[in-house]
Amino acid sequence: MTDLSELRFFQTAAHDCGYLADKQASNIFVDPQQQLSGSLYSTLSAFGFRRSGQHVYKPRCASCQACQPMRVLTELFTANRSQRRCMKRNEDLSCELRRDIDTDEHYELYARYIQARHRDGEMYPPKRDQFQEFLADAWGITRYLCFRDQQQKLLSVAVIDLLSDGISAMYSFFDPDEDKRSLGSFNVLFQILWARQHQLPHLYLGYLIKECRKMAYKAQYRPYQLLHDGHWRSYD
Repeated sequence: MTDLSELRFFQTAAHDCGYLADKQASNIFVDPQQQLSGSLYSTLSAFGFRRSGQHVYKPRCASCQACQPMRVLTELFTANRSQRRCMKRNEDLSCELRRDIDTDEHYELYARYIQARHRDGEMYPPKRDQFQEFLADAWGITRYLCFRDQQQKLLSVAVIDLLSDGISAMYSFFDPDEDKRSLGSFNVLFQILWARQHQLPHLYLGYLIKECRKMAYKAQYRPYQLLHDGHWRSYD
């Protein structure tokens, strides 16, 4: 199936927003029974959709438009001083591109990350089947950037989807004891440079929420575009 007009969408009931206090949130999502493909997901990404496992969704809230679909323009990106320092701190890391991460080593890193950083989230406590379902390959387009130090210790994993016009930063997790490395920022920076190297013009970063501290950081990666009324608008 490649025609968007054939897709069926549903909307969730309003619920408490996980990002903004005193706000109600709702998502539209693609019928889980319908067959998707990598090319169709690329098209949906350009319309602001994201995925969680095999479920494809987009915020649609009755009284709030704070979640703004965002993508970084990789060819024009210039790192600022802080970002250059971050890259330098991690220049000793090696990167392996994998097709799967269904190993004890990868799960143990994921579990440590969730336990340390996301005890208040839906993925706590971590479980192996949840890990497999959430981060499994989708439609043959998912890849895993795995970073190791010089002792070959696994420090970080970035889960990416290869799109027709870029890559989507689906998720990342890393060693919570390596605060000095700023591995969350490093993951984003590496993906920008990786996409540029592969002549992919966009890094889709999900939703920029300026009113939410843990989501507002994305505006540091410039220039970027936000989706407004079906059109991508650039911001320097």
